[in-house]
Amino acid sequence: QVQLVESGGGLVQPGGSLRLSCAASGSGFSINTMGWYRQAPGKQRELVAIITSGSTKYQDSVKGRFTISRGNGRNTVYLQMNSLKPEDTAVYYCYVPLADWGQGTQVIVSS
Repeated sequence: QVQLVESGGGLVQPGGSLRLSCAASGSGFSINTMGWYRQAPGKQRELVAIITSGSTKYQDSVKGRFTISRGNGRNTVYLQMNSLKPEDTAVYYCYVPLADWGQGTQVIVSS
């Protein structure tokens, strides 16, 4: 069973940057699709970015600010977040099709 471990969240001022990391373990093969979702307080979980075979898609609100990428190691994914806004505050979850959600990593954008 694939397990997901996210890291890299924290408190950052508006305009700042963070880099989230996710490592997927327990898979005997390279995972083709990985992504990031987020859930803000009182809101539904929403897709932020996804990468499949090198092709990427982003939620409109993060285009030009966030970049998703795969690591050189097996089954890792990153989310570089620049020009952060208070509305980016949420728990960020790594996504792998059919895998259970991990614990997530909290991102708080506040002055």
